[in-house]
Amino acid sequence: MPRGSHILIVDDDLDIREGLSEVLEERGYAILSAANGREALEGLRSGSRPCVILLDLMMPVMDGYEFRAEQRKDPALASIPVVIITAGAADQREEIEASAVLRKPLDLRELVDVIQRHC
Repeated sequence: MPRGSHILIVDDDLDIREGLSEVLEERGYAILSAANGREALEGLRSGSRPCVILLDLMMPVMDGYEFRAEQRKDPALASIPVVIITAGAADQREEIEASAVLRKPLDLRELVDVIQRHC
């Protein structure tokens, strides 16, 4: 596994977090996960630095848009690339300044390709 190959999955759907974790762990990645943006920010601010963040947009407590706005304000976190994973429209990439937007249901080959570019 390449150095710094931790991935943060931020999604309120436990099944999606577990499924992605299983697939990515099989490929040698270490996985961190959070059920909403607030949990994700707390984890990032406590020291974990993933090579990429997989971010759902529609979540309770703090959604993906709010998370991304807070992440970009924090100089220690702003440079971590974000890949949007969404069932909604894929036109948010520029608005949220994401490295990529992947539509649910995810194409695992495309997901792994995007992750490999960042990790």
